[in-house]
Amino acid sequence: MPVIAIILVFIALILIASIRILKEYDRGVIYTLGKYTGTRGAGLQIVIPILQELVRVDVRIRTEDIPSQDVISKDNVSVRVNAVVYYRVVSPDHAINRVEHFDRATSELAQTTLRSVLGMHELDDMLAHRERLNADIQTILDKQTDGWGIKVTDVQIKHIDLDQTMVRAMAKQAEAERERRAKIINSEGELQAAQKLDEASLILSKRPETMQLRYLGTLAEFSSSNASTIVLPMPMNLLGMVEKLTGAGTATPKTKKTAS
Repeated sequence: MPVIAIILVFIALILIASIRILKEYDRGVIYTLGKYTGTRGAGLQIVIPILQELVRVDVRIRTEDIPSQDVISKDNVSVRVNAVVYYRVVSPDHAINRVEHFDRATSELAQTTLRSVLGMHELDDMLAHRERLNADIQTILDKQTDGWGIKVTDVQIKHIDLDQTMVRAMAKQAEAERERRAKIINSEGELQAAQKLDEASLILSKRPETMQLRYLGTLAEFSSSNASTIVLPMPMNLLGMVEKLTGAGTATPKTKKTAS
């Protein structure tokens, strides 16, 4: 009787030790006598003690922060860039059997890929086309980690830190660009104003009475002004009429010669 009890207790302990419960996001990589024999899903799993071993693999999306990297851009500007990588395990057996510490390997690969990709672009591209750079890095990482059973779902560049000297230089460049645009807008305004004045002068030259009305309107504006001195423009035809009248009044009469 005691022997049977001991055997039953031993069998119970073996059964308890062989029970494994995998959660929904877990996968179990099974090794039998050191050889990979399959991958098991979520639920109750029986693993033979001593003969078999189960390695749990989390298949949820993982977030890996890429430490700040010193990058020299294509136009020789030194910046510090950090990013974040989102990936998940799609083949647990590959992730365990083909690479040691797949999470560390993915992080190291992401750092080198970040430096190499950003080093092929100029600083303006890094600042203005960040989404395109994210897609390029993701494509390269996903291709290289495919053999590890890893799927890179997203890459996001978080910060691009510039040296203070470069920040001041970019501020001066932006200010110069704003001044250039202001001058262009001002010159375009002057050009349009000159074109309109030229068109108005052509219209006024065809209708002298219109010019006189414009002149009277200008006088009305001057009369309502509070200035102590008002300079009034005088039409050129008026000066011509005054000249004619003055010349006619001061002309020297001709003397008649008498015969001797």
